[in-house]
Amino acid sequence: MNTALPTPARRASLSGIKSNVLAGLTSSFALVPECIAFALVAHLNPLMGLYGAFFICTITALFGGRPGMISGAAGSMAVVIVALVVQHGAQYLLATVILGGLLMVAFGALRLGKLIRMVPHPVMLGFVNGLAIIIAMAQLAHFRESTSTGEQWLHGSALAMMTGLVALTMLIVYLLPRLTRAAPPALVAIVGVGLFTQALHLPTRTLGDMAHMAGGLPALQWPAVPLTLDTLRIVLPYAVLMALVGLLETLLTFSLTDDITETRGQPNRECLALGAANIVSGLFGGMGGCAMIGQTMINLNSGGRWRLSGVVSGVMILMYILFLSPLIERIPLAALVGVMFVVAQQTFAWGSLRVLGKVPRNDALVIVAVTVITVFTDLAIAVLCGIVIAALNFAWQHAREIHAQADEHADGKTYSPKGTLFFASTTRFHELFDPERDPLHVTIDCSHLLLADHSALAALQALNERYRKAGKLLRMKNLSGHNCRLLTRAGIEFESA
Repeated sequence: MNTALPTPARRASLSGIKSNVLAGLTSSFALVPECIAFALVAHLNPLMGLYGAFFICTITALFGGRPGMISGAAGSMAVVIVALVVQHGAQYLLATVILGGLLMVAFGALRLGKLIRMVPHPVMLGFVNGLAIIIAMAQLAHFRESTSTGEQWLHGSALAMMTGLVALTMLIVYLLPRLTRAAPPALVAIVGVGLFTQALHLPTRTLGDMAHMAGGLPALQWPAVPLTLDTLRIVLPYAVLMALVGLLETLLTFSLTDDITETRGQPNRECLALGAANIVSGLFGGMGGCAMIGQTMINLNSGGRWRLSGVVSGVMILMYILFLSPLIERIPLAALVGVMFVVAQQTFAWGSLRVLGKVPRNDALVIVAVTVITVFTDLAIAVLCGIVIAALNFAWQHAREIHAQADEHADGKTYSPKGTLFFASTTRFHELFDPERDPLHVTIDCSHLLLADHSALAALQALNERYRKAGKLLRMKNLSGHNCRLLTRAGIEFESA
């Protein structure tokens, strides 16, 4: 039997392979300077950042729950562990990365990845906008140079050269898709500007000026730290913070990738793979990491949709270390800066600016607050603040919506409250009733009342006590199954109407 694919299907498959290979190659170019820079920020050997990128990118691509997403040694993780490295050294960092990976695995095993659904859309917009600004601001560091008196901004011909090459790169990325889509525009821009500077011997800084990338295969070794409770007390707080930040950034990037690709991934599987990747990275001397929104956007915009693109990106990092460092170190920083500026522009949710005046003011506040806090503090604090603001707004709105209709009849009086009774609405709920003036028999029709928490049960008990002290009987009817279970579990009994 001939099992060969029909020609159109075979062409589509080959086209997909080509697109994903090229996308992976493009995102690997963007991974290198980021991982080196983050390693330097954390006072680590740049090879630790590159090793971490190789393991984390490759393992999450192979086993994660979101094809097309790129992970690596992320800046959010590097900032978390600076103090640990300065005080205790790199070996304690490796132990922290392993422990943080174990916490990520536990998070995924408990199937907590679905908590990403609790993040409101305005928080997502603020997250995207904040990271886009951070990506753009991070590129400004490449417009500075070290001198004998410290760092200073480029000026004169050096500034003109850097600015011109950045502008050329951005023009290629923007204009090439109008001519052809045979290759990712970011890849063509990086390679083209690199060849241009080499052919004309232009004096511009390259990746090799950041750090030398040549190295050997990473070796398996347990971190050289004492296995004592003192060590655990040192690394545990950092491990918890790394795990929280890494999972948060990964799940938010995961959700964004779902929206862009119009597909649905498996968040718990992604958490498990990310945890395993961090464990392996720590055991082989690499930094910790998580999903990287900039590189993910480059991959997606270059046509990367399969696991293949992430695998290629990760494996290419190892190839650069082992064999290709003389070539990759010649890539102009200006080309990579130009690509990242485009990524920042494409990542920013410009539509959110147009809707600020159209959405409720509380949602607009959340968008702006999360954006600003992300830029000036960190992602975890920004998202948590956004969720708290959104939750408080939600509670306030629902607290105001509870109301009741009162009907007097021969047997007494019936109240028909509608809404959700919870901690924020109990005061308003008590104001609906008048034990002093009501008749001797009062009934609450609970057909449209939802009891949400312990505060709701306490409010009902308090209301019952008010009527009892007034010498009157309070009864309830039409309790839903959910409300009955809450009352029964709490041991609260009411007269039935």
